[in-house]
Amino acid sequence: MFPASVIRLDNGLTFIHQEISTTPVVVADVWVRAGATLEPEPWYGMAHFLEHMIFKGTATLPPGMFDHKIENRGGVSNAATSYDYAHYSLTTAAPYLQETLPHLGELLLNAAIPDDEFARERDVVLEEIRSCYDDPDWIGFQALNKSVYQTHPYGRSILGSEQELMQHSPEAMRCFHRTHYQPENMTVVVVGGIAQQPAWELVNKSFVNFPERSACPLAPKVIEPAIAEIRRQELYLLRIEQARLLMAWVVPGVEQLRTAHGLDLLSVLLAEGRTSRLVRDLREELQLVQGICSNFSLQRESSLFTITAWLEPENLEKVEYLICTHLNDLQTQGITEQELARTRRLLCNEYAFSTETPNQLTGLYGYYNTIAQAELAVAYPQQIQSFNAQELQQLAKQYLSPHNYAVTILKPC
Repeated sequence: MFPASVIRLDNGLTFIHQEISTTPVVVADVWVRAGATLEPEPWYGMAHFLEHMIFKGTATLPPGMFDHKIENRGGVSNAATSYDYAHYSLTTAAPYLQETLPHLGELLLNAAIPDDEFARERDVVLEEIRSCYDDPDWIGFQALNKSVYQTHPYGRSILGSEQELMQHSPEAMRCFHRTHYQPENMTVVVVGGIAQQPAWELVNKSFVNFPERSACPLAPKVIEPAIAEIRRQELYLLRIEQARLLMAWVVPGVEQLRTAHGLDLLSVLLAEGRTSRLVRDLREELQLVQGICSNFSLQRESSLFTITAWLEPENLEKVEYLICTHLNDLQTQGITEQELARTRRLLCNEYAFSTETPNQLTGLYGYYNTIAQAELAVAYPQQIQSFNAQELQQLAKQYLSPHNYAVTILKPC
């Protein structure tokens, strides 16, 4: 049973609330379906840049005033942009929500995007882009993403490029904002020490005067074809001592949520913990890698399953071969009940540990309601427990082919 209330306001905004009377803290999260996938060419990087500009004030709230008001009350605010959403978070003591949430609503609905602030903040975002190129793991993952998603927006950097950013204008950003920051695209989640009625009244008051809609160019819908071969690329970097091996498979998005949960299990089974297959064999026994991990990344339109290893360059070929051998064994020899029990237990424990605080719960509900629907969030443990070895083996056969994947290799110069 879903422990929170989900209410649709008259204007189309979704309000989710859960009272936790034992905590003096309240977290308010606003999730907006305004991520990088909605950027039309040539506005790449616009969604993330807009996240920065949201905090540059409105006609009635000068730049910096929001942070001043929040921090003056001991509160914390944060924001992030992904492919599928933009996300704004406010954590404060319960009595102060009434005077802080309206300020967040004012910023999100009535962002002024002033010309002078736009020019200044663009330099900040440009520096963020440049600093990412000092991170070899970021470089590797972006190269892998681009190889996997050759036409889909998931293959682009959320930050955009320096060249693209220099072409943006305040007018274009205002158009993007007024098009997508509309009530039907927003979910406001409030969890913590506040009852439902006052929380509902506060949200209703804070998210009511939405801007007049614009009609910015729409991003075309793209269906990425499946990987039908081994796509290989090698990059040589100056500032690394160890090589990286990154392998990826395109797997279903949120429309096949059960498949996604099964792939989550396979990710843990392969490379989470010392007794997982890849860690035990390649790191603990053969000592061919310094580290190896697997990750399943749930996304709205198409998800990504990755295996990443950190190793010496001379071991690259052998490790890639052994990973493919393990995938083949998974598909032909199956999964033991002991392995399955361990994997289920790990994921269910992780879920329990990640749903303990108001901050974690607002993130969980908001994320699921943005890419699917909130109620699905709490079905996760039951779904995980319901998988058997045969179903997981079939998912491995269907989606984790040792013959069709993308691989990116980073080598020291």
